Amino acid sequence: MDPLSQGVLGAALPQASARRREAATAGLLGFLAGMAPDLDVLIRSSEDPLLFLEYHRQFTHSLLFIPLGGLLCALVLHGVIGKRRGFGFGRTLAFCTLGYATHALLDVCTTYGTMLFWPFSDMRIAWNTVSIIDPLFTVPILLLVVMGGLRKQPVLARYALVWALAYLGMGLWQRNEAIAIGEQLAASRGHEPVRLEAKPSFGNILVWKVVYQTESEFYVDAVRTGFSPRIYPGDSVPVLNPARDLPWLEPGSQQAADVDRFSWFSNGYVALDPRHADRVIDIRYSLLPNEIAPLWSIQLDPAAGDASHVGYITHRDGGGRQGNALWAMLSGNPELGDPLSALADRRISAGQDGLGSGQGRASADGGTLAPQD
Repeated sequence: MDPLSQGVLGAALPQASARRREAATAGLLGFLAGMAPDLDVLIRSSEDPLLFLEYHRQFTHSLLFIPLGGLLCALVLHGVIGKRRGFGFGRTLAFCTLGYATHALLDVCTTYGTMLFWPFSDMRIAWNTVSIIDPLFTVPILLLVVMGGLRKQPVLARYALVWALAYLGMGLWQRNEAIAIGEQLAASRGHEPVRLEAKPSFGNILVWKVVYQTESEFYVDAVRTGFSPRIYPGDSVPVLNPARDLPWLEPGSQQAADVDRFSWFSNGYVALDPRHADRVIDIRYSLLPNEIAPLWSIQLDPAAGDASHVGYITHRDGGGRQGNALWAMLSGNPELGDPLSALADRRISAGQDGLGSGQGRASADGGTLAPQD
């Protein structure tokens, strides 16, 4: 999650367990400790652009690291905050550890992937129940924690925890609904997905990005859950095949190793950029959920030596257009997408190149071409 969300949830747990006179200080210690695990973003290398991908949400986010992380935060914060507020070191340690413990558990609810069981496993766990930034999740917790500290009422922080659990539970239910719709959509196209996932779109748990993989293609669509489910058909792109897509890439080169590292980070959801033949993209993330318009990619160089790393690129183009389109999906604009009931009448054979009613291919500017029926 974003730092503010991590901080306020980190504040809520120790504040909820504090005495009335401790509420404000416990919240402050938890707030700072709750953000601390993300200091791993400072592990970077100017020579290896992908190093930070390996270390972000790694050891600092492990369940095994929580006691040590809490201790390190207490060592830093006790003299600055805890001791000045009359806390013994044990009390500071307890509040810092509680705040630190919330971080990885909240991160695993997002879509990025968190190595909870490092060093025993490098599996990136993602429950896909909440967006990395979601004001509806964060703002109520923030208000309750601030009021709890100012009024010395830890019970308000307990209400904040109830809201957090309820919202994440609602996200889990919505995710399962989106997966069910995605499975119906794939079946209507005559597809039997190898795997299928649903991820919340930016800032909400109402519109979801559904990504599924067949033997040869990735398909990306958006679905709106809730009382009036709708489908917003999207793009498809071939699954990356280095031998076919990057025939010049030497298997033992550093760039080949970097492609493997990027694929691990992306959980295998990688493809060649339709607009750039020398870029590999992570198709899981886009500002508009029914587009293949990546937020990040790696840049390869056919002329580079065997020891050269790939480049790492972030993309933030088309924000205004995509924001307006996302808002139209959120508001359930009847002129966009198809109602869920339309799936019952959709019959698309497996030999039609994955294009069905309302589904288009990626355009040159990263948008979606007109539907092809």
